[in-house]
Amino acid sequence: MATELLTAPVGTNNGGLWNPETDDKLLCVDVHAETHDVKSFTFVSPDHKRIAFSAGQYFMFELGIDNEADGRCYSISSSPHRNNAITVTVKRVPGGRVSNWLHDNLVPGTIVRASGPLGKFVRPVAKKYLFMSGGSGITPVMSMVREFADAAQPADIVFLHAGRTPKDFVFRTELPHLAERVKGLRVLLLPEDISNERSWPGLTGRISKELLQLTVPDIADRVIMCCGPAPFMRAARTLSGELGVPSQNYHEESFDATVIEEAPAPVADAAQEQSFNVQFSKQGKSIEVRADQTVLSCAKKAGVRIPSSCANGICGTCKSKLVSGSVDMKHDGGIRQREIDAGFFLPCCSKPLSDLVVER
Repeated sequence: MATELLTAPVGTNNGGLWNPETDDKLLCVDVHAETHDVKSFTFVSPDHKRIAFSAGQYFMFELGIDNEADGRCYSISSSPHRNNAITVTVKRVPGGRVSNWLHDNLVPGTIVRASGPLGKFVRPVAKKYLFMSGGSGITPVMSMVREFADAAQPADIVFLHAGRTPKDFVFRTELPHLAERVKGLRVLLLPEDISNERSWPGLTGRISKELLQLTVPDIADRVIMCCGPAPFMRAARTLSGELGVPSQNYHEESFDATVIEEAPAPVADAAQEQSFNVQFSKQGKSIEVRADQTVLSCAKKAGVRIPSSCANGICGTCKSKLVSGSVDMKHDGGIRQREIDAGFFLPCCSKPLSDLVVER
């Protein structure tokens, strides 16, 4: 297992800056229960390095549970103004290998491997915002709100957060306090069902065109930052377009919504398209991948097990060792140069240039 319990004093390299290319260890210093199934984990650099990041970014954690590949991406929920530490907020997922391990085993004093900060879900400068989140998708936009509060920065923000029931709302007690600190912040909590909380004072249900017209009448003038389960983001994207929000003003986090590309429809010259044999050494499987297809898309269709998340070369979850062969990889920050030099690649954004052998 890649985790370890700290047994020696933390270093004193104060003033240093975390280097995403070389630093890969974080020390857990606090664990806090947010709800019945959500915990926040706070980490610092064991060398006391400052961690610079933008609100909306995330870290990928590699815990090495049972010595297996298990990279998972978790958004930073803390403010970037607190650069001595980062906090990630994790929901326990039934049957989830990593989330359950974190909830059951991670304690202060544990060192874990982590890569980051990663991601481009960063808010552009705008006069007015609409933050929309569903479930645990609240974490990156919570970082943005905390950033406004810490900077004492004026803002015009409507923050609409949806959840299953009132008891599932993460940061429920903190949000009203943030609304007092950030003048111009309006918080709207939308439970799908009030469950046993009969005194719930607000609206219930799911996001809809009528709801957005009522609560955010000037939605077309706002920049939207959206994060949540894929169906939630799909509905938000559709409704925003119908209500006149320009496409360039709608931004969403994508690493929770893996898209596996479908094979294109057959064309007359398809037989002429070159294809290569890709072997997965650990699983004993071999597939054919055309030169215009990514390794991950074909592997998924063939039932080859490769952990994945963003499918866009951003998160690094699918990182694999390329034993032999070459690929055309167009990543978006999900892999470090020193990892590429060591023979690793991202199957999600790599197309074969020859036959391949992959250590999976």
